[in-house]
Amino acid sequence: MVCVKQVEGGLRERKKLQTRAALADAALRLALEKGPDHVTVEEIAEAADVSVRTFFNYFPHKEHAILARNPEHLERALERMRTAPAEESPLTTMWFIVNDVLRDLESDGQLSRRGELIMSSPTLLYQLMLSSFDDERQLTAALTERMGEPAGSLRPALIVSTAGAACRVAMDLHKSAPERPIRDLLDEAFHLLAQGIDPAFGPDHQKKGTS
Repeated sequence: MVCVKQVEGGLRERKKLQTRAALADAALRLALEKGPDHVTVEEIAEAADVSVRTFFNYFPHKEHAILARNPEHLERALERMRTAPAEESPLTTMWFIVNDVLRDLESDGQLSRRGELIMSSPTLLYQLMLSSFDDERQLTAALTERMGEPAGSLRPALIVSTAGAACRVAMDLHKSAPERPIRDLLDEAFHLLAQGIDPAFGPDHQKKGTS
């Protein structure tokens, strides 16, 4: 009986993944053909051969479908943050989290096309930024707790937000230099963060020199 339930659960999960992927694929294809602002939820649902009601079981609006926004990414990221080994540095944890999400986004082979579309659409870019800010807020809260720092501490917030910025910069640079893999750019960005982007930073010294 237990085995039967596990099989049924596995089949349901695969079906859900397939439906989400079909909706995201349809949304991206239609957005590329017609422009994001001219695509409707009804068209996306029809192209994916599901009902409009089913669409809203997976995405709150069409922009999240075009972005292939998946709340499970954040759930896994929060779990990774909470269960990271004690000896693992916070920035290393963020590197693993970003790479896990990137692996999922790369799975449909549409990462570059989706990125180009987002950068050309103010609506999609706005939605991406809203989603990113919410993700970063929750990840910052989890990292703050893990580090044992009080709420409102600057360091956890900076670690999370700069990791997100590194991902966005890597994807943007990949667009202008496609011969450089996103993962290589991302690794370089994280190493720069770890080393200190500008070790010579010192406005206090300059102020003393001009006073």
